[in-house]
Order: sequence, then C-alpha cells, then structure tokens
Amino acid sequence: MSTPVVIDTDPGIDDALALLFAWGSPEVSVEAITTVAGNVPVEVGTTNVFRLLDLGRPVPTPRVAVGAARPLARPLVTAVRYHGKDGLGDLPDWPRVAERPAEDGATSVIVEAARRLGDRLTLIALGPLTNLALALETDPGALHRVGRLVIMGGAVDVPGNVTPAAEFNIHVDPEAAARVWAAGLPIDLVPLDATRQAILLRGELMAALAKAPGPVATRIAAFTERGFRVDREGGARGMVLHDPLAVGVGVDPTVVTWEPARLTVGPEGETRRAAGAPNCRLARVVDRERFLSILLERLCPASS
Repeated sequence: MSTPVVIDTDPGIDDALALLFAWGSPEVSVEAITTVAGNVPVEVGTTNVFRLLDLGRPVPTPRVAVGAARPLARPLVTAVRYHGKDGLGDLPDWPRVAERPAEDGATSVIVEAARRLGDRLTLIALGPLTNLALALETDPGALHRVGRLVIMGGAVDVPGNVTPAAEFNIHVDPEAAARVWAAGLPIDLVPLDATRQAILLRGELMAALAKAPGPVATRIAAFTERGFRVDREGGARGMVLHDPLAVGVGVDPTVVTWEPARLTVGPEGETRRAAGAPNCRLARVVDRERFLSILLERLCPASS
C-alpha cells in the first residue's frame, strides 16, 4: 500500500519539481497540498499549485487548501530573487487555470488528515512551518499521532543561506519552527547539510527529459532555467534540490543516512545542536546517484 502524504509547500521552482516527483511516485499517495507564504506570497504559491496540477494531472487529484499568509509574529520575507515574482521563473506563457481550493483552510485539512490517518500519514513540509504550528494549536493530539514529519529546513553544521547560521524556511518563521520542535513530533529533518549534496546538473536534467518529450518536459526545462542560473551565480555546479530531496526521503528514507540529534531553534531561525535526548533525525549523507536516478525516472514518465 502507498503511504498517504500531505505536502505543505510554497512553490517555488524546487517545490514544483518536488510536487511532480511526488505525483510520479507510486510509494506515496498525495492526499492534499496545503500552501503557505514563504518563497512567494501564499496566493501566488496557490496559483502555482493549480498550474502544476494542470500540467502534471495526477490521479487522483489531491485537495488544495490555502494556508497562512504571513508568519506568526513577523513580516513575511520572500525568495522572489531566486524563484521570480511568480515563483516559477517568471515565464510569460503559463496557461490560465481554474483555482478551486478547499473551503476548509490548510490548518483544518492538516488536522483532519492527521485525525483520519494517524500513524499512516507522512507530512512533508517544504516551506516555513506556520501551518504546522497553527495545526498544533488546533489539535496537538492529532499531530502527535502522525507517523512521520519530514521537514526541509535548517543548517546544522554548515552555513545558512539567509544568515551565517540560518536557512530560509526556518528563518522566515522561527516562532513557528520553535513550536514544532517543542511539540515532540517525529521529525525527520532534511537540512542544507544534506540538500547541498543533492546537486542536479543541467545536462543531467535535459538528458532525462529528452527521453520523454512533451509539454511537461518542455515546461520543466523552462521553469528550471532560472534556478540553474541563480545557483550557478552562487557558485554551485548545478541546481540544489532542497525540496525534491525532502520528498525523496518521504518516498524512500534510505536515500540518505540519518543521525539522531537534539536541536533548538534560535530567534532568527538558527538550528543549533543541544545537549540531551534526540528530538529529531538529521539527514546526513545523500546517495546522490540513487536519489537522482529515482527523481529523474519519476519526472520523465510525467513528461510523456
């Protein structure tokens, strides 16, 4: 049986790849997608989810629910310099799509899934943790029954990408992250320590997409161009697959090695090691070749 999954996201170029990857993975069944303000404002991210649903056409179609428009206690900081104002590379020719989000907001959808599915459910958080903190406030007992909470975020033993010590998702809403860490949930953390090992070269992507030409392949090639360019300007050899790696460990935890650790969240989103019993697992070493093989196989059938 496939694992039921709820993905909380702020699309985002790499979020888009992560969603297409999840929809192409038979090990998981994406029950719902909830949106949160982060890379882009929440209304822009929600539009992007519907664009991607129109492009990828997963079966069954997951519910989409709109979440928090701002962090718990501070103004929103976005990443439009990387992703573009529209979050997907500022391409001019996305088709207009109908947007039909669920009447219930993200918090209600997350809580309902946790109550209904319990330890069968994997939550995958690809953006700031605002929606999860609000879901904890609504029904902490339901969230404690979730089987896994996979979080893309943090910079533990490496420099951050916003401040010297903080990664973007945790930095945007550190108050929410601190609530999530304090709750004692079963966290699998995918920090920059791991994602910076998951580098996709432009030639690798283009070779994979060429095997299944079509509208999905064409669109992936177009919206990733900006990500490759900005990452290259930052010194990377290719695109850093932050969010696809989080989905990857949701699909198959063995694509990384894990380390039990205890972390605290600092006031600006620092993820610091602390003494005491572990409160999460850290993704440490990535099997890059196996991860990329799985990812590219799952993107390509969607391109046919």
